[in-house]
Amino acid sequence: MSDRTGTIYTETVIYSSTEAFAADVPYQTAIVALDSGGRVTGRIISDHGERVRIDDRVSRVEVRDGVPFFRKIP
Repeated sequence: MSDRTGTIYTETVIYSSTEAFAADVPYQTAIVALDSGGRVTGRIISDHGERVRIDDRVSRVEVRDGVPFFRKIP
């Protein structure tokens, strides 16, 4: 089992943010049920503006300032 891969448990798109993240809106966040157990909240990276959906498989691709970033597994 891996702490780098998991399944989308729930997701949302942020359209209004604090100043620190204003340049990023809109952006998607999700709670990911990790294959290794437990859940983690992270941001979603999309190459083509595609949203992840509940039950989609994702992989952690990086961590920025303690925030994990995930990308959908094709």
